[in-house]
Parts: sequence; C-alpha cells; structure tokens
Amino acid sequence: MATNLKIGDRLVGPGHSTYLVAELSANHNGDFDHTVKTIRAMGEAGADAVKIQTYTADTLTIPCDNEHFKIGGGTLWDGKTLHELYQEAAMPWEWTGDLKQVANELGMDFFSTPFDETAVDFLEDHELPVHKVASFELVDLPLLRCIAQTGKPIIASTGMATLEEIEEAVQTIRDAGGEQLALLKCTSAYPAAPEEMDLRTITDIATRFDVPVGLSDHTMGYTVPVAAVALGACLVEKHFTLSRSEPGPDSTFSMEPDEFRAMVEAIRMTEKALGRVNYEVSPKEAKSRVFRRSLFVVKDVKAGDCVTPENVRSIRPGGGLHTRHLEEVMNRNFKADLPPGTPLSWEHLAE
Repeated sequence: MATNLKIGDRLVGPGHSTYLVAELSANHNGDFDHTVKTIRAMGEAGADAVKIQTYTADTLTIPCDNEHFKIGGGTLWDGKTLHELYQEAAMPWEWTGDLKQVANELGMDFFSTPFDETAVDFLEDHELPVHKVASFELVDLPLLRCIAQTGKPIIASTGMATLEEIEEAVQTIRDAGGEQLALLKCTSAYPAAPEEMDLRTITDIATRFDVPVGLSDHTMGYTVPVAAVALGACLVEKHFTLSRSEPGPDSTFSMEPDEFRAMVEAIRMTEKALGRVNYEVSPKEAKSRVFRRSLFVVKDVKAGDCVTPENVRSIRPGGGLHTRHLEEVMNRNFKADLPPGTPLSWEHLAE
C-alpha cells in the first residue's frame, strides 16, 4: 500500500505539508454564484482543496415518511424525512465542471464524495483527481469496490465505524485494486464535542493500516485540528460557509472564512514547531549559551586562600569552568589575588 497519496501534483502523507480541505457540503444554498463566491473565499483562506458531494435524494433514499425515514434523536434535522433533507442539501451535478475550473484557477484541487455508482461514473468523466468516501458509506462495500476500480486515490472517513468495519472496508478497497488510500478519523456528530474525538486513535490507525491518516472534523473552532496535526494527521477536512447565519442544513457547524484562515495559520505554525528529531544546538540557542551557569569567584580572594563555597559559586553567566568541576576545585589554593566576578579557570589554582 502506498504510504503517500498523490493528488494532482501534491503528495499527502507523513513528512509533507498538511493537506487542508474545505468541504462545501450543503453550503451552496442552491445558488451557483454564491457557490463560486464561497470557493473563492476558500482559496483566500488558504485551502488546498475544495470538496463537494455528488448525489441526489433519489440515489440516497426513497420519498417515504414512515418511522424508518424520519429523522430524530436530537440532530439538527429532526422532523425532516431523509428524502427531504437530501433534496434540500444536494448540489446540482451540472455545476461540477465549472466549479472545478474555478477551484483549479485558484490553485486548489477539486474533488467530490460520490454516493452511488452513477456518481462515480459522473466524476470520472470530469477527471477529478481523488474520490472521497463518506463515513455513512464506509459500509457500502459494492460502492467501495466501484470507487477502488477507478484506480484513483481514495480518502475514506471512519465516523461511526467499529475497528472491524474499518478493517473490512480497507480490505475491500485493497482487494478491488485500491492502492492509494488515506483514512480520516471522524466523529459523526454535528457538531461534535471535543471530548468525543479520541484523537489518539490517529496514531493507532496509521500503525494498524499503514496508511496516511487525517481528520474529518465537525467540532467548533480549530483547536482539535491543530491537536490532530501534532499527533500526525496529514489531512484536515472542515465544512466551510461564508456565514453560519445563512440558512442551510450544515451552516451552523461550518467554519467561516476568517476562522478557516486562522486554522491554516495555526496548522502551518504547528508544522514548523514539530520539525524533526533534533538534539543539535540551534544558531539562536548558541548565542544564549554564554548566559548559562559556570564557576565564578564571588568574593575577594588572596593568593594562598582556599577555595570554599563562600568564594566560588556556580552562577550565571558562562565563561568560567564548567559546573561539573565544582567539587574538584574545592579546597584547592588560589595562585593569585582575584576580585569577585572573575571567571574561574585552572590557571587560577595551584596543583
């Protein structure tokens, strides 16, 4: 299995810059011009990629209002049927080519989550560089096979999935020829609480499956994504909206442009701070070494006087003998008169 994903000209994986994905989801609001404006804001905020979703209400479910199809349980969408929600949230497929062009002209990759085989075929016709698998579709094994058979890289979210379900999905993708796969730690709650995130799972996923691991995040703010990057996440996906005050199924838990930009800056700073395993003294640190402790004469002494804890101490700055020699110099005799503030050296002491 590839240890990196190649998305366009970008390598995504350990050792590479975190790949930051702005998820449009339902925040298109059914308005093409509004969507273009949103994508431009994504670029200005520092996103590496724009992600959309490709489905229709009829490819996801059926128009039925019995208890199986009614949404409840304390979600943002309680009271709607599944068909009603997806009809409201679906983006017109015919926008795809034009939106891809807008994103690419702004230097961003553009890809989508297909929710059935017709969507996979449609996205393949538009030559998108990677396919995303949504958490809810991770258990749709025929769909996983269809996506894997395209030969494109795959990014799969793991929200709600047990370890056994993730193992089955990964094996299904690999058996169907999927050679480039990344898995995203995800908590499928909208919004998700930080205490539900269990970010330490990121390192375990990377070890178990030998794949790049990222985060699909539905918490508010950017503290959780920054923590995920510190733990090794190499991809972060966040829902993006021009304003949470806009109506829509996803806007209330999405990130606004200034917040996304702040997240990008915090992640880029975190990447710099993580650096590498390194025990060398940096050039700026080297300039400070002079202020470390060393052995100094701290009282007037006369030739022949004995070195004692009262006249020689370990103090700042550097310049005197190393502190490791403190016990060694005790009770030796000074060879000359010395004032306080003299850095102690072996030349000052009799044999």
